[in-house]
Amino acid sequence: MIAIIDYGAGNIQSVYKALKFIGAECGVTSDKNTIMKADGAILPGVGSFGDAIHTLEEYGIRETVKDFISTGKPFLGICLGLQLLFPKSFESPGSEGLDILKGEIRKIPNGEGLKIPHMGWNSIKILKKDGIFKDIEDGAYVYFVHSYYLDAEDKNIVSAQTEYGVTIDAAVNCGNVTATQFHPEKSGDVGLKMLDNFVKMCGGTE
Repeated sequence: MIAIIDYGAGNIQSVYKALKFIGAECGVTSDKNTIMKADGAILPGVGSFGDAIHTLEEYGIRETVKDFISTGKPFLGICLGLQLLFPKSFESPGSEGLDILKGEIRKIPNGEGLKIPHMGWNSIKILKKDGIFKDIEDGAYVYFVHSYYLDAEDKNIVSAQTEYGVTIDAAVNCGNVTATQFHPEKSGDVGLKMLDNFVKMCGGTE
């Protein structure tokens, strides 16, 4: 079973529906025991960094997320769920992220002809063609909605990048932790394939 961690994030149901569509056994939960027993976990996210961290703490699952990651079982962060894995964000000064990975969450710079937020389809350069990117073509288009982006401290963990006025570290993979700035659940067949790859990483349906 894959636990979709519930802390009120806006894209939880779309993640759930996408996983059910591909035949994955999954559930939406904020229960620590259920999360810890799961074969894999997904941390979705839409909204502001500070509000999300506050809500994780309110739900009492900030440490649960860190405890789950420490088990070594597959973990996937999506959109804000990627940003929360880092120490802090310029969006919410003073809010302390989960500090699982190192890097900075910066504001996308205003550029000529660029609208902020970065919203819509953009292609990604795949740097690690394994994990969720197994059998995904380089240059695939995926769906983004964000105003802040990851600048990873260790570029060796970056598994995909995109360009939007600046080079954006669009996905990371470090040990059992995978995260994407884009939304696989909103990225059509390509995104469904990524989610299917994650399910298989969790020992799910072949």
